Amino acid sequence: MKIFSISVILAPGQGSSTILTSANDLSSFSFYQKGSVGEFMTFFSKTVAERTPAGQRQSVQENNYTAHVYNRGEPDKLAGVIITDGEYPVRPAFSLLTKLLEDFSNKVPQSSFSNPSAISFPEINTYITKYQDPSQADTIMRVQQELDETKIVLHKTIEGVLQRGEKLDNLVDRSQQLSAQSKMFYKTAKKVSCCSFS
Repeated sequence: MKIFSISVILAPGQGSSTILTSANDLSSFSFYQKGSVGEFMTFFSKTVAERTPAGQRQSVQENNYTAHVYNRGEPDKLAGVIITDGEYPVRPAFSLLTKLLEDFSNKVPQSSFSNPSAISFPEINTYITKYQDPSQADTIMRVQQELDETKIVLHKTIEGVLQRGEKLDNLVDRSQQLSAQSKMFYKTAKKVSCCSFS
């Protein structure tokens, strides 16, 4: 699971869109591929943002990449695009886009949208690194992961109890044997006691 690119885009509905801020993680590509892949990510992000109607979310697959798009529409006309590999889950991708757009609209004034080069939003780099693990973006996924871990611990505990239970069964069998031997010893001791006092 990998996030390659994340962008905040001004998508006015008609005309071309403008990338306001973006971050790429192209570490899995060679030096010679990074330039071309970066250009493809920019083109892909702008294209899917322009073709996603306001107020909608969609996922678009192209070769090994999936672009998850959330176009918020009015009042700020912002769209978020995250490009991932095919394994990255959909729900965390859209949770991440929602958080990203909320954070961006709270920290960057709408008046600065006309000059994207002046926009400073370093938090986008944090988003692309932190959310490489999808459970960080989605609390449901995180809870599911914790439940799976708990289930593993419970299985280990149950297996331990069963192993101990088998050992306890052996002890119970031995105690029953001991009981029979103890009864026999008691009877024999009683006979010997009776005989010696007479």
